[in-house]
Amino acid sequence: MTLNRQLELLTELATRALSPETGQLLKWIGNKHRFAREIVSYFPTNYKVYREPFLGSGAVLGTLAPERAIGSDSFKPLIEIWQTLRDDPDRLKQSYADRWNALMRGDKVEEYERIKASYNARPNGTDLLFLSRTCYGGVVRFRKADGYMSTPCGVHDPISPASFARRVDEWHDRTVGTTFLLQEYKEAMHASYRGDLIYCDPPYSFSQSILYGAQSFDLADLFRTIRECKRRGVYVALSIDGTKRSGSMVCDIPIPPGLFDREVLIHCGRSMLKRFQMNGRTLEREVVHDRLLLTY
Repeated sequence: MTLNRQLELLTELATRALSPETGQLLKWIGNKHRFAREIVSYFPTNYKVYREPFLGSGAVLGTLAPERAIGSDSFKPLIEIWQTLRDDPDRLKQSYADRWNALMRGDKVEEYERIKASYNARPNGTDLLFLSRTCYGGVVRFRKADGYMSTPCGVHDPISPASFARRVDEWHDRTVGTTFLLQEYKEAMHASYRGDLIYCDPPYSFSQSILYGAQSFDLADLFRTIRECKRRGVYVALSIDGTKRSGSMVCDIPIPPGLFDREVLIHCGRSMLKRFQMNGRTLEREVVHDRLLLTY
């Protein structure tokens, strides 16, 4: 493919690219829901299989709605949610409704703590999904030593079972061509072939070190894996720390020279994590930009 044609592809929005109309299925720190459409606009349109090895909330996957995809993560409770969405969406709706009814009919904080205790005793997808929609600020925190989920109950009420059921139906339709796998990111990326497209959205070293303990990885190893994929003719897009504090702080992460062909700044608005940490104080100076790095 010529360089000119590659540049043309960068300006074309994939034909199936949509903005999720009913919102997020689950809340997840660092999720790309609000700007997934912009990220997708930089994807080539002629890829074979779309692969997302740090799946999280699946915002980019749901926006792209690819014909063929593999979504993966090494965090078992998270993948349980996505596999249930694919295989038994009615079970996902019912498990949410059961927890919602118990929460709304009883003491809210007491019932939330009961569900949280259930998750911590036996980490599972159905408890995690409800906790992500109910916890304070939508920020799910895990204790690094043992994976204990520690976020307290939020002040907001979670969405109704009817609203959640509509989201399940839409996300089920958007991911109908997707296989969900419990995999480490390197295994998932090594399985790619020439012409596939990989989107990487790993935990950010500057802002998410206390939050997402699902995949421990060394950034240098990720760069090496991306280079291997590029050599095989796989397209790779990587979201990574960019600027914070309205551009006054640059996250200085060393990028291997020659690995990426293009860099784009994605405006992310104000930091969700900072909103949680600052407990209502002004976020005027906490505007964030991510870097989107492209190997093509």
